[in-house]
Amino acid sequence: MATTLIIIRLELDHEHASFGDVAAAVSQAGGDITSIDVISSAKGSSIRDITVDTGDRDEAAIVGALRRLPGVRLINVSDRTFLMHLGGKISIKPTLPIRNRDDLSQVYTPGVAKVCKAIHESPAKAFSLTIKRNTVAVITDGTAVLGLGGIGPYAAAPVMEGKAMLFKQLAGVDAFPLCLDTSDTEEIIRTVKAVAPIFGGINLEDISSPRCFEIERRLAEELDIPVFHDDQHGTAVVVTAGLINALKVVGKRMSEVRVVVSGVGAAGVSICKMLLAAGVTRLVPVDRAGAIVFGGKYEHPMWQWLAEQPQVEARAGALKDVLPGADVFIGVSSGGLLAGADIRAMNERPIVFALANPEPEIKPEEALKHAAVVATGRSDYPNQINNVLVFPGLFRGALDCRARRINEAMKLAAAEAIASSVTDEERNEQYIIPSIFNDQVVPLVRKAIVIAAISTGVARRIPPDFR
Repeated sequence: MATTLIIIRLELDHEHASFGDVAAAVSQAGGDITSIDVISSAKGSSIRDITVDTGDRDEAAIVGALRRLPGVRLINVSDRTFLMHLGGKISIKPTLPIRNRDDLSQVYTPGVAKVCKAIHESPAKAFSLTIKRNTVAVITDGTAVLGLGGIGPYAAAPVMEGKAMLFKQLAGVDAFPLCLDTSDTEEIIRTVKAVAPIFGGINLEDISSPRCFEIERRLAEELDIPVFHDDQHGTAVVVTAGLINALKVVGKRMSEVRVVVSGVGAAGVSICKMLLAAGVTRLVPVDRAGAIVFGGKYEHPMWQWLAEQPQVEARAGALKDVLPGADVFIGVSSGGLLAGADIRAMNERPIVFALANPEPEIKPEEALKHAAVVATGRSDYPNQINNVLVFPGLFRGALDCRARRINEAMKLAAAEAIASSVTDEERNEQYIIPSIFNDQVVPLVRKAIVIAAISTGVARRIPPDFR
């Protein structure tokens, strides 16, 4: 049974209602009062917070029952999620206290001046003498937030704060959300470049396609710190990690399988690029208009790039036309596109990654009847493809070696590291990807990122544990 706690603040007029009336109304509506807090009390009235477990009942029915009670005034209704967001979810704290004038003179004027001069003479010292060494900007314009779409920078802030929390808790990286009140490509690029000096890395988030491609490309070219668009590359890394293990489960090779990717937006393009880098030789990218084919001509620059890759098939058709004979289906498109019959038409022991949220391309229960391995983007099914497996360890490694950029070799190394965190003994149809709470993931990804950065020449520093 689902459990949802709501906190209801109400005012009781003691002449017309008692708390017993409130308790009875909640019970009759299907709720269970778990705690009561008296906020204030006077002779004729009182204000109380009651915590109600709604179980599997509709919250609105319980609230409505209380609203109809004579002598009861509802002041506010909050659930646990809203309460966790009160005042925001992150804060900034100093690393040491200022206890006296001597401390003040060291961290501020006049002592700080010599540190400023040192950085002015050697800008690279900003990495060791400021927060730049361990700080990432989480940047969005609010145009593609979760499954909500273009809800804007204010409404996007809770997501960015949550990401900053994950950076800190999982990898010790300080992250700060910057929600930009513009969706103009050039203005976003100018703004990010202007604030970049204090940050050691840039994590782009929830920026709509196709603008996200240009923004990331330009920033990666024009900044000397790593730039990573998580919606593109985070998804691609975890998909690749999951596919590495899924292929081991079904006994197939990356170089032999035929892969159909449904959805060729930000995530889909990046997935296709990573799969090619990982060794896929038969790829079918499919959009609403049908398959992108080798030799075709497309206005979208990334689609045109795909059409020029020899691993992309020349066979045209809609999704249901090109899926028969595939070994792997990867969906980053929209829900309800496929049925069981479509999976049956795939090759023996097919792999299905139906990642559309909240409704996958095919219901997991239906896919499981016909597929050997099924993964989704949801937490209520096994094999969740979750970007949280990537970005904490990736930026931990990039910051530690002061990487100039995140390249393809580093992303593929991260995918292989995530896959390796599932041992041969653990790996099975229900477990091809680790939990986000697996404490081996961040260290493994960090190590892989540092090694790949050093070997490809983008690291400016070799961490002590790699010397």
